[in-house]
Amino acid sequence: MSYIDGFVAAVPTANRDAYRRHAEAAAIVFKEHGAIKVVECWGDDVPDGKATDFKRAVACESDETIVFSWIEWPSKDVRDAAMEKMQHDPEMMAGMKDPNPPMSMKRMIIGGFEPVVDDRGSK
Repeated sequence: MSYIDGFVAAVPTANRDAYRRHAEAAAIVFKEHGAIKVVECWGDDVPDGKATDFKRAVACESDETIVFSWIEWPSKDVRDAAMEKMQHDPEMMAGMKDPNPPMSMKRMIIGGFEPVVDDRGSK
């Protein structure tokens, strides 16, 4: 079964185009290392919750927008091998050392997930 890496981040709204370019470049590298699909979503309808919400989870400020993203891998083993290889990938490392990144990585939430329901192809 596939494996999913999920991300939630706050991106300065003014950096939308820079973030998109950054995400497009990263998606190419992820796919070169075996990712099946990379999805980046710009927050459009992200409500405030009563107990918690996406905004509070990443300390989103008033001039920022929530980004919700995921990467689908064929398996956890493929993902783990890709992550190991990407630590030595010059393109990935250059992106990580960008002096003006489009967002703060310190407030990003990251997690790996094993799907329990995937209804693709079901009727």
